[in-house]
This record gives sequence, C-alpha cells and structure tokens, in this order.
Amino acid sequence: MLDLFREIGQTLSNNKLRTVLTGIAVAWGILMLIILVSISRGVYNSFESNTAGSSAQATINIYSGTTTKAFDGFKEGRFVRLHTRDIPHIVDSNPEMVSAVHTTISVDSAKVENIHDYTTNGLYGVFPGSLDLERCRIVAGRSINTLDNSERRRSIMLEKRNAELLFASADSAIGQTVKSLGLAWTVIGVFEHDWSRNNYVPFNTLMRLAKGGDGYVWQLTVVAPGMTDEHSGRKLEEKLRSDLAALHHFAPDDNGAVWIYNRFTNYLSNKKGLGYLDIAIWVIGVLTMLSGIVGVSNIMFVSVRERTHEIGIRRAIGAKPRSIMLQVVSESVAITTLFGYIGVVLGMLLTQIAAGLIADTPASQGIKDPTVDIGIAIKVTIVLIIAGAIAGLAPAIKATKVKPVEALRDE
Repeated sequence: MLDLFREIGQTLSNNKLRTVLTGIAVAWGILMLIILVSISRGVYNSFESNTAGSSAQATINIYSGTTTKAFDGFKEGRFVRLHTRDIPHIVDSNPEMVSAVHTTISVDSAKVENIHDYTTNGLYGVFPGSLDLERCRIVAGRSINTLDNSERRRSIMLEKRNAELLFASADSAIGQTVKSLGLAWTVIGVFEHDWSRNNYVPFNTLMRLAKGGDGYVWQLTVVAPGMTDEHSGRKLEEKLRSDLAALHHFAPDDNGAVWIYNRFTNYLSNKKGLGYLDIAIWVIGVLTMLSGIVGVSNIMFVSVRERTHEIGIRRAIGAKPRSIMLQVVSESVAITTLFGYIGVVLGMLLTQIAAGLIADTPASQGIKDPTVDIGIAIKVTIVLIIAGAIAGLAPAIKATKVKPVEALRDE
C-alpha cells in the first residue's frame, strides 16, 4: 500500500504543470457544484422555515364564493356567506381529521391609542390558538384564551413595535389600558411577528362590536392534523365542500360556491418541486465537473503512454493486470479527490461568507442559511471518488493491454 502511495506521489510530481492545470478544472467544477447545492439548500431552508414549526402547515382555508349552478330551488350566481355556526358542524363531522376551525374578523380603520401616541394597524378578532397559525411569538404576558372569547372581554394583544411605541417597552405594556373604538381595552400580551403589526382581540368581542354579532365571516381556517398525504388532503377537501353544501344548499360539485385552498397539499407539491430542483442542480453540477474529469482522463492516457516501458517491465516480472489497473485508477482518484477537496473548501468558505452577509436581511426570506453540511460533504466525496475512478478507467484498461515484449522494445 505504501508503494502504491509512493508511486502516485511520484507520478503527480513528474507532471506538475499538467496536473495543476487539470486539477484547477476539477476544483472549479466542484466549486460550482458546492455553490449550486448551497443555493438549493438555502431555498429549501427558507421554505421549511416559512412552513414548518406551525400548525398552519396542516390547514385548509375556505373562502366565501358564488354559486355557478342552480340547485335545490336556488338560482346560480347566489353569494354563499360562511357563518360561525359552520364551525361546530365541520369539527363534529370530521372528528378524526379536524382538530379545530378558526376564523377572523377585522376593523382595519380602528385606531389604538393612549395618552402618549397611537397606531393605525387596526383590530383583528381571533379565536384562542389562532396566533399559533399566524406564527406569532409571545414576548410578554399571555395569549388570548377561551374565557377572553366566551366572556367577550375587552382584552388586547399588541405587536411588539406597537407596544414600544405606546409604552416604551413590551413588559411595561402588560396590564395597561389603551383606547380603541371608543372603548377601553386591557393589554394582556405582547408578541413578535416577522412582518405583521396587527393588534389582536377576542373574536366574539369584536364580532359583537363591529357587526352586531351576526356571525357572518368571509373565511374559515380548518386545522386538520389528520392529513398525512396528498390523497387524504384531497379527500378532506371534498368532504368539507360536501358538508358546507348541505348547510348552504349548493351543489356538492359546485367549486365556485366556496373556494378551498389546501396549504398541506400545496406544501407537499412545493416540497416535491424543491426535490426536483435539488436533483437538477446535482445533474448540472456533475455535468460542470465533466470538463475537469475529461482533463484527468487525458492526463492518465499521457501518463500510461509515457510509462509504457515501465509497465512492460512490471508485466515481465509478473505484475498482474489487476495491479496495473489499480495503480492507474488510484492515481486518477488521487488527482480528482485532491483538487476536488480544494474546490470543496473554497466553496464552503464562500457559502459561509454569503450566509453571513445575507443573514437578517430581506434576502434571507428567499435564501436562508445557504451552507453545506457534513451530509453534502459525504455526497461530494462519493462523487469525487466515482468521477476519479471513471476518469482513470479507460487509461487503466489501456495499460493492462500493454504487451511486455512490445513495451520493452519501446524507446
């Protein structure tokens, strides 16, 4: 084994310029592969960050629509108005699939103020647990609970920036009073959100104040942890449409009566698309490496030709074709792996720099942490070894076909 390593080192040192020039092509190909893979990982990380860690991933949104078919004595073109009484019916009809149904109501023009300042981000009435769907992070106090909603309390949750505007800090806002819609509201919690500055209050409270408690809403959010795959998601969509059709008297196959957006199946489709993107990037990266691999193969052909006399002597004294092939292939793998890892190191360094530059910037919303991990390094190692072996295979086969007598005559 030591003799094999010594021969590889001697071969590389005897052809320094050729080896370096070819190695640069290999390193460049691997560098491009690492950069492309890191971009793919960044897009995937951003996708997972925006969808995972929240029950919103397993939700179905239902929106009011207009019927497109006449049904049960009603003409087409009738507006279907969703209602809060639809909520218990949906939950009771799908106990194995649906855990809860949420909805919201808003007064966008509402001003929230105190003696110091005011905000114009409006009021949004929500159910307990809705803030988890909205990906809100509590930083002080508590969230809206069942008692707040059932007793129609005038409780309010402020977004952190709004709380700091009105009370200087999030902690100091808890228990304080603000004024909105001509009434006093008690601040029970402060939350953070990546982009929203909404102020949240109990749904039933705002429904009574803004709409007189008529119960009509324009949208329902169905939390359905029972969805496990695309088939179960589509099946639940059909069931929900059928349930609402029975309540609102429209044809079960009338897709215009209510609009349904399944975030879970959309998530699966997007994830599948990102998987295809990852495969495409690996294919492009490997094709980019081909220029370097061809160069390595050419070097090995030249090396075999220059060492014809040496190979003939080794064959004459009993060296088996397998040992000759192993040496040539090992030299090819050594060149590919050595310069390939130079490309890996440079690629990882560049991706680390890029990750640091785009962190906490708007660009991080599209590409998050575009770095490669040990799993990618292992995959690249496998690619390098296979590529090196393929590059040296043809020259190795040629070397084994060298006849000892003709090789010894070679000048």
